[in-house]
Amino acid sequence: MAKIVMGDNEVEVKDGDSIIEACEKLGVPFSCKEGTCGVCNIKILEGADNLSDLTDNEKNFGMSKDSRLACQCRIKSGVVKINY
Repeated sequence: MAKIVMGDNEVEVKDGDSIIEACEKLGVPFSCKEGTCGVCNIKILEGADNLSDLTDNEKNFGMSKDSRLACQCRIKSGVVKINY
């Protein structure tokens, strides 16, 4: 099991799954959940390589591996520390 961590809170995520549900539990707001609005922009503090590659939607927003749209990310494994 992988983990998404924000501050002192963490949520387990099955390897390969979307991080949407975990981020919602940690308080990240969402709107469209399709990568078109940008509301769920998160900062990756540690573990960026544990996430899926940038999607075309994220590239269109000018995102980098350290600034992602939570709705577009899948976790490969390990721990990813975020901030919103």
